Amino acid sequence: MLRRFTLATLLLLPMTVLHSQKAPDAALLDKARALHKQVPLIDGHNDYPWALRENAARDLDKLDITKPQPTIMTDIARLRAGGVGGQFWSVYVPADLAGQAAVTAALEQIDIVHRMMRKYPETLELALTADDVERVFKKKKIASLIGMEGGHAIDNSLGALRMFHRLGARYMTITHSKNVPWADSATDQPTVGGLSPFGEQVVREMNWLGMLVDLSHVSPDTMEDAIRVSAAPVVFSHSSSRALNDVPRNVPDNILQMLPKNGGVVMVTFVPGFLSPKVAAHSAAQTAEQNRLKQQYPSDENAVKAAGEAWLKANPAPRATIADAADHIDHIRKVAGIDHIGLGGDFDGITSVPEGLE
Repeated sequence: MLRRFTLATLLLLPMTVLHSQKAPDAALLDKARALHKQVPLIDGHNDYPWALRENAARDLDKLDITKPQPTIMTDIARLRAGGVGGQFWSVYVPADLAGQAAVTAALEQIDIVHRMMRKYPETLELALTADDVERVFKKKKIASLIGMEGGHAIDNSLGALRMFHRLGARYMTITHSKNVPWADSATDQPTVGGLSPFGEQVVREMNWLGMLVDLSHVSPDTMEDAIRVSAAPVVFSHSSSRALNDVPRNVPDNILQMLPKNGGVVMVTFVPGFLSPKVAAHSAAQTAEQNRLKQQYPSDENAVKAAGEAWLKANPAPRATIADAADHIDHIRKVAGIDHIGLGGDFDGITSVPEGLE
């Protein structure tokens, strides 16, 4: 049973993060690069498969990451420059898909990841275990793992969950932006108060399979229930600290304090609105203005668009910075401990990145 959980253990490896608004000390930068060659830096969340679906109809030739891809955030050159040793490719399914439509979309996204392995065998190799990650890393390739984003993709079926595992999925985010019948999301109205009894079954089944229980996107009650039920370390594949930025998608301190006993990891994300309170406040104000304009011009989309652009010109968006990301890492280190920090960029799942993380 313990071998099933070795993938989670690998994610506990400490990571060195440099942050400064001044030029980094050359010796420290050399040390960080040397560490990247010794230890696989694992990114917990990349949405290239969804970018391929949205921008290229799932055609790898149309968005070939062996070439520079300025219209998206991911290509092999940037993965290499960032020192990525392991990548969880997100199998994202929108929360408004349900039932068999969600299952089919998840299967199609997993198919993309498998086709990526065939198209880029000199760079990417599928990893199903922690041993696989280490083996692939030693071959100087990027160990590629599959992470399902959204428990609605299993359509309330443990059998579907088991089959997704057999196809290579090694974590599943319990919810996305909306509740599932058996678990509450962070960005929806609570209905079951965390995990339902079936939700607890899902967590136990994931433990038995060796799938990481991903608690990004879930409500604090769901986080607490899942950590209580799980016999294995949990993971937050792309979340940051709620104490530093009070948005629902971040992790409260009382949950961080549970991680040393559980062994879990918060993979700090680079979503600007999760890192910076200024960015979050601006996004909230922009959403409120957009809603106001829709009420003012209920049947005139052009007027809404023009007025929205004028508002944005008068109220330019602030930017999160690499220092903000480092502050979240430091806070989680203080509360949970250095063994419970990872990185989950969410590249290609966001529209902009913090300054310094381009």
